[in-house]
Amino acid sequence: MVVSFSQPAIAADLPAEKSTLTIDTPLSPPVWALLERELLRQNSAACREFFDKYFDERGWLLCVERWGGDDGPDDATECCLHWPLVHALGGDADVLRMYKHAWEGHLRQYTLAKTVEVPFARDGMYYKEFPVTMDWVHNAEGLVVFNLQGLSDPNDARYGQRVRRFAGFYLNEDPGALNYDPQHKLIRSMFNGSRGPLMRKATGLDWAGDPIEIENRFRPQHGETSYAQMVEHFKDYTDIVGDHPQNLKATTLALNAFILTHEKKYRTWLLEYVDAWRERMRANGNIIPTNIGLDGKIGGETGGKWWGGVYGWGFTVFDPATKAMVSRNQHQAGFQGFMNAYLLTGDDRYLDPWRKQIDAVNANAKVVEGKKVYPKMYGDKGWYNFSPEKYSVGAPELAYLSMKPEDIARVSTQPWWSYLHGKNPNYPEESLRGDLARIGQQVQAIRKDTSTPDTRLADDPMVLNPASVDSLIELTVGGLRPGRAGAALFCRLRYFDPAQQRAGLPEDVAALIDEMTDDRVSVTLVNISQLAPRTVIVQAGGYAEHRLTAVQIGEQSQPLNGSHLSVKLAPGAGARLTLTMQRYSSTPTMAFPWH
Repeated sequence: MVVSFSQPAIAADLPAEKSTLTIDTPLSPPVWALLERELLRQNSAACREFFDKYFDERGWLLCVERWGGDDGPDDATECCLHWPLVHALGGDADVLRMYKHAWEGHLRQYTLAKTVEVPFARDGMYYKEFPVTMDWVHNAEGLVVFNLQGLSDPNDARYGQRVRRFAGFYLNEDPGALNYDPQHKLIRSMFNGSRGPLMRKATGLDWAGDPIEIENRFRPQHGETSYAQMVEHFKDYTDIVGDHPQNLKATTLALNAFILTHEKKYRTWLLEYVDAWRERMRANGNIIPTNIGLDGKIGGETGGKWWGGVYGWGFTVFDPATKAMVSRNQHQAGFQGFMNAYLLTGDDRYLDPWRKQIDAVNANAKVVEGKKVYPKMYGDKGWYNFSPEKYSVGAPELAYLSMKPEDIARVSTQPWWSYLHGKNPNYPEESLRGDLARIGQQVQAIRKDTSTPDTRLADDPMVLNPASVDSLIELTVGGLRPGRAGAALFCRLRYFDPAQQRAGLPEDVAALIDEMTDDRVSVTLVNISQLAPRTVIVQAGGYAEHRLTAVQIGEQSQPLNGSHLSVKLAPGAGARLTLTMQRYSSTPTMAFPWH
């Protein structure tokens, strides 16, 4: 084995990118490495084919624009779900160009798109490039591209302006969007946005959007067969005034603003708002309430019921598509805010309330026909919606963030966690092959799609989006899947290509994380090219929030002191590195290592 360090990174003032490790050890390309490179290549090609079919030269989605919870602006953006990650992981530069073009087109398209009957969107579904007023299940889905753009392109001027403007809607910096009550530390309505909070009961029209022909033209993804069913779907979605946990998703806007600018006001607001919700959980028997009144009291707008309101613990409604009662409790959306607070502080006080909530809910288990069952809902008659599965909302995220044995025990049998503990050796290849297969299935469906723009709703192409990166997120960067939550990227490592001055694994380089503990991560880096050397910069954390303290290869160890390590890989070379780190000990930043 040939390993060398060009400079020992032991001085506190030594620039992190100056810590350089050279690896000359031959390593025949493992199957996982070849699969990773092929998955990146095919993701890029499939996104290109999707873009060419469903977007025009302006970056507009070729569909019928609508407002609403069934189909609306958020679904149009979700057509590019995961594209920022395809690029940030090492996909083609063309992917960045396409999703930025689609985002710019999207903002213009839905600013010009107007409702006729829905009152608050008659002058445009977007105002100041942001939804006029909508709930944060949908607002967050509409930000899945924007909230991750900083991973690849933090210096884009328009991005920086929007980061500040969007966060400002919740810091009351815009007099037309006073969404936040600083006295009671609450967002004043479930419907909020660039035109401020909606301070009345919502109607089925507000949620469903304008009347539209459905039969023989559209196939709504929620299963409705008529506009009347779409309105009926939302007829009970009325109690929106006051705060709801899903509004905590808005903290990702302040998180982006702080990580980009390091202006203290964004961090201060984020922690103030999350702390208010932390106190509400404590005051409510360790369970997050789903309505906070305008007076700051739990259940203040729902007759004192902590479980009340739209998407509350007691929100079970009739679904006209299935002709059945369905429970739609969205309290778990609030954990995103607590995760953001933990990213900024590393303080366990933002995780402990959710541990206690898991225990508190499961404490209400009962035995039915000799089997123990656990509740998921709470209403006027107490706990209901029992099932054999324990309540475990937030358990994977808790385990990932804390890395405490008691939290990991809740998820240790899940495939990825099992792999990280040496019990599922086939997981990398199986997971990568699964994503490759999904790309093939999606592309075939795209090619068979005979719809025309006037018979497409925004969520028709959305379900055909081929981008498939779940395996890469887990295996290369050791991260949580952001999914449709509009979340930041929580990961253990990230990679940069100094030769191309871009984010992502350099050409021919593959990475496999096979172990993670509280203070250690093991990753194998390999250069599959037999002809050319490659250099990759390894960053501790998605936003350099961790600090590297040492690197070990075999018996050789070297101290480090920074968030980055440059690794030079000779042609056909590779090695397994064990990196020791202090997690959440550095101020997170979107800056690239060489900025």
